Formats: sequence, C-alpha cells, structure tokens
Amino acid sequence: MRSQEQILYLLKTQGALTAQAVAEAMALTSMGARKHLQQLQQRGLVVVEDRPAGKGRPARFWLLSDAGHARFPDRHGELTAQLITLVRSSLGDAALDTLVLAREQQAIAAYRQKLAAAQTLPERLTLLVQARTDEGYMAELLAQEQGWLLVENHCPICAAAQACQGFCRSELQQFQQLLPDAVVSRAEHLLDGGRRCAYLIVPLVKP
Repeated sequence: MRSQEQILYLLKTQGALTAQAVAEAMALTSMGARKHLQQLQQRGLVVVEDRPAGKGRPARFWLLSDAGHARFPDRHGELTAQLITLVRSSLGDAALDTLVLAREQQAIAAYRQKLAAAQTLPERLTLLVQARTDEGYMAELLAQEQGWLLVENHCPICAAAQACQGFCRSELQQFQQLLPDAVVSRAEHLLDGGRRCAYLIVPLVKP
C-alpha cells in the first residue's frame, strides 16, 4: 500500500505518466508498476488517458481522478466555501473583498517574518517555498532561463478559491509584494484548467 501512496504523490507532483515512467521513478518493474496502477484504478483514484504518440498506437498515461486529488487535504474546504457563500449572500461582494484583503495583509506580515533573515532573492525564494510547503502547497522552485518558476503542486484552499477567485488574485499580489526586486506573474493556474499553479519570477535587471 505504501508504494501506491507514493505513486499517488508522484502523479500529483509530476502529472500524467506512463506506467514505464512510474516504474522508473519508483524503481519498480514495468509489471509491478502496472499492477499498482490497475489497483489504484479499481479504487477510483487514477484514470487512464490514451494520447497520440507518433505513428504507433496511442501511449497510455495514468493520472489522478477527482477522488485521487481529494486524497490531498483541502483545509476545511467545504466549510470555508459555505462561509464564503454566506458572506456574499448576506453582506455582499464588498464585505467579501474586505475579508480577502485582511487575509492578504495578515499573510504578508507572517511571510515577512519568515523571510526576514534572507539577504538575496534566491534566499527569499527558498524560504518562501519552504513556508508554502509547510502550509500544504507542495511547493518547489525550478530554475528557468529568465529566473525561476515557483510551482505549487497542490492547493490546500482550492474549495475556497473556487468559491471566491479573489483568493487567487490575492496570492499573486502577496508574491509581488514579498519579492519587490522581481517581476512575478502567473504562469499556470489550477482553476483555468492547469494541473497546478505556477508563478514565473524574473529578477529586475539593475541599471
């Protein structure tokens, strides 16, 4: 069962993979990986998607189902979504915007404390990624030609973000304020059909 949990984590962080790719990543035989994937499929945690692969027959990819994604926690998601709906219906969008802004300011203050010891942009990014991972975002930092890609493989507030996309705008604004010596833009967005959320961070060129 432990191998299957590791496979779920692998598919969560890497996206759709072939059985062979899973086998190589997990140091399993192809038959062993396929057996685990089939068992996960029977449990409703993964699904199969055939994709064109040149002239041959389509390649078979395995990816998480909705139930598979649900194995990764969303912090009190259903209750949060209900409260957001209640605030909007009872007090209006302006009141909800006020709450989102208050949360943003609180988060920025907390992150600034965690990043206070960093002297450089790479150091701040390393501490920010650690903080986001501690909060359940499964974050990682990938080097890019023009800077870095801050990747978040899981969104622990997804239900809240679906109910109020102000949370997504707020998180981008948090990164922009925390990293004033870089241009931060959203590169991938879970709610726009992406597999994950990702932010491109490009250092400002000094004159």
